[in-house]
Amino acid sequence: MRDFQNKQVAVLGLGAENRPLVDFLLQRGAKVTVCDQDVGLKSKWSQLPVHWRLGEDYLRNLTDFDLIFRTPGLSPNQKEIAQAKAEGVEVSSVTNLFFELAPAKIIAVTGTKGKGTTSSLIYTILKENPQNRVYLLGNIGVSAISVLEKLKKDDWVVLELSSFQLIDLKKSPQIAVVLRIFPDHLDYHQSEQEYYQAKEPIVLFQSEDDFAVINKDCPVARRFAQLTKAQVYWFSVQKPVERGTFVRWQDKERGEIVFRAEGREESVLRTDEVKLLGQHNLENISAAVTAAFLAQARVSEVRKVVRKFKGLEHRLEKVAEIAGVTYINDSYSTTPQTTIAALKSFSAPIILICGGRSKGGDYEALARAIFESPVKAVLLIGEMTFKLKELIQKVQKQKAKPIEILNLERLKIKTVVQKAAQKAQLGEVVLFSPGCASFDMFQNATQRGLEFKKAVLSLLK
Repeated sequence: MRDFQNKQVAVLGLGAENRPLVDFLLQRGAKVTVCDQDVGLKSKWSQLPVHWRLGEDYLRNLTDFDLIFRTPGLSPNQKEIAQAKAEGVEVSSVTNLFFELAPAKIIAVTGTKGKGTTSSLIYTILKENPQNRVYLLGNIGVSAISVLEKLKKDDWVVLELSSFQLIDLKKSPQIAVVLRIFPDHLDYHQSEQEYYQAKEPIVLFQSEDDFAVINKDCPVARRFAQLTKAQVYWFSVQKPVERGTFVRWQDKERGEIVFRAEGREESVLRTDEVKLLGQHNLENISAAVTAAFLAQARVSEVRKVVRKFKGLEHRLEKVAEIAGVTYINDSYSTTPQTTIAALKSFSAPIILICGGRSKGGDYEALARAIFESPVKAVLLIGEMTFKLKELIQKVQKQKAKPIEILNLERLKIKTVVQKAAQKAQLGEVVLFSPGCASFDMFQNATQRGLEFKKAVLSLLK
């Protein structure tokens, strides 16, 4: 393990990932300075034996340090960080440190959406074998650095990794899972291309003994196969693959999930046995099945877990059925592409609630998808209300399909849900799939989803 004794270390941002990192560094004799915009941190964490640089100028004089750990929300390309690196200061992250020190075998999952679902499913499958010691860490699980000392060589770690965590990663996992990738976080990345490149380290440093599990249906993801030395396994819901997992369709509605490798073929289960909604979730399941088999899971374990798996909160989550109307919470849909995927998951008429703060992305494509889906009314909320209304009306002029558009920009979510309930009839779906970030109206997407669920359940009173 590297020596931190008496090293001058800056921790940029004291969020959920970096708070355990501070304890880790202090225990190893580092002289830690916490740099953060929040001037209230010093009184909140007054017991911490650290130095503080708080307020607007928290990134000043980073050349004072031997080592800098950035929070994922700060890009390594940030001017002050890049300048410190150019002058010889080592810039790292808690993710880099974990990869450097963890003795366990790592399965890492990235993609624009579906990371949490896929990671959780892999973890649950591997846990089915009582002989496995498995940890779900990172964005969706426990802080990785906080369990570092518990890990052993034969343990499995499942990590969900975003572009923020991958952008400067120096080591790749034993099993890398690359889901569908489309433009996102363009408020953080300088371009679509930079966003795609930020994810590449998940495969860049793999060896011939490692595995890359890649979405064959996604052109951006397919490129990752050319970047790795690992053995490539594919997954697809559109066509068979020679090595990996695919859906063999009997007709448009029914198919079976099949794993194929080294000349053998295993039928895992039928698509109608899956509880998760949407074709994108068949992709996530296929990815998880492939990774689990590569981690030596048995067919019986995979089949049992996938059959029971109901997915995660705030991701196409069925909240309730009230007066014959189904209410779906998809609050973690923060891009137009994820709302498009949600629309494709239903054949019944849809009352769509969407809007919020834009992170970039193709909202014109969302407007077109609304008219290609069974949407009968759109209730618009948040900062994107007028832009979305303009785009939807533009498409509406070209289509014969009448769709009601309501501007509910300033209304509370409880009132929005009440209006949706008034519009909905027996057998229809109220779909809360914002397609935008939450920060204009809520603390985060979790709070947004909880508020929606609370509003739906209040209809029962």
